[in-house]
Amino acid sequence: MSLAWKATVTVILFAVAATAAVVLIVNLLGTPPTVDFTSGAPGQPVNVTLQAVGTYGSGSHASWVSYLVESPDGQWVHTTNFQVPEHVRVNVTIVQYDSGSPLRNQQLGQVTGTYANAALLNGKSFQVINSNAGNGVAHTFSMPSIGINVPLYGNNGNANLCAAAPCTTNSPHQVIKFSFTSPGPGNYRWQCFVPCGGGYLYGNGGPMSTLGYMGGFMNVAA
Repeated sequence: MSLAWKATVTVILFAVAATAAVVLIVNLLGTPPTVDFTSGAPGQPVNVTLQAVGTYGSGSHASWVSYLVESPDGQWVHTTNFQVPEHVRVNVTIVQYDSGSPLRNQQLGQVTGTYANAALLNGKSFQVINSNAGNGVAHTFSMPSIGINVPLYGNNGNANLCAAAPCTTNSPHQVIKFSFTSPGPGNYRWQCFVPCGGGYLYGNGGPMSTLGYMGGFMNVAA
């Protein structure tokens, strides 16, 4: 191998390593924040409110579907990471603004892992959504490690849906509520299991594989 060729290979490897370092730094710095719900009285229930939107509406991924978390002071945060205390009742409210469709796996239409394996849809108890009827299912809130799955009923796709987050209840929406008991300390992955990454293979890329959009972590603190 000539000296010139060695120099060229060295430059290329250095460029690759530098690029990898930049990507790593960007990913680390780009980790979405964690909304903390641990400041309440010990042992008391905590209330977590999310919204699911069909398009985030701004930034580099304006067209992506996304979740947001409401902080205890009432601010909507573009994140999917939140922290709760261990072994307390967690009351979750999800305000759902996206349209729906039939599920590829009908098992995801069942509520599991919540109190009584049930949830409330606009104030009415349900245990399963038939996604082949009505507006279908827009997204799910699923935490497989502790058996939680809650389907989120969709809005009529022909309605004037919210196009930029955070959305307000002036736009068509569904309100889903459910409760569960937080497990012991650790990080618990949760996500939507309805493929909704438009333009990606089988809908599973883009927002489906990105923290802060369709998946995140529930951190349980001791």
